[in-house]
Amino acid sequence: MLLFREKVPADWLPKILANLPAVLVDHAHLERKAATTALNLEKYRDLYPRVEELNAIAIEELQHFQLVLDLLKRRGIPFGQPHPSLWISGLMKSVRNGQRHQVIDHLICCSLIEGRSCEKFQILVRELKSIDAELAKFYASLVESEGNHYANYILMARAIDDAETDRRLDFFLDLDAELIREPNPLPMLH
Repeated sequence: MLLFREKVPADWLPKILANLPAVLVDHAHLERKAATTALNLEKYRDLYPRVEELNAIAIEELQHFQLVLDLLKRRGIPFGQPHPSLWISGLMKSVRNGQRHQVIDHLICCSLIEGRSCEKFQILVRELKSIDAELAKFYASLVESEGNHYANYILMARAIDDAETDRRLDFFLDLDAELIREPNPLPMLH
């Protein structure tokens, strides 16, 4: 797993646990966006040989989206409007232009998002066990997949340019640390 340079803020978990319906709606949107992003990555020439891999990620993310939608339905939670993540948009604003630079940065951002999801899902599994066993089991079922997506995206970037990936990963880990410290009043996964 990535060695993040900043821990999840202490106020994140209480906010999440107090607003699980809103968090599940947010999670549904994140899974939908993750599927779309995997497909959007297929536009890069450097990733043409990885199209099947990206399709597999997109399909898995769509399956997760459906699982969250099913969970919302079972719990009588209406699917609602998404809220933009300042953390994700902060990462994405630093993606450089230019085919090779852009694809590496985009892959690193995707990797960080998947890595943070894996980290936060593990926290939720631990904390929800005594509060909501069904939800704890659900998040436990996603941890491995998120970790695999994190690794796949980093490996794709490294296959394009290992040294540049290291340089940009260093930059984005610093940016992640800066962004995660920014207060977010909304109950969101990211």
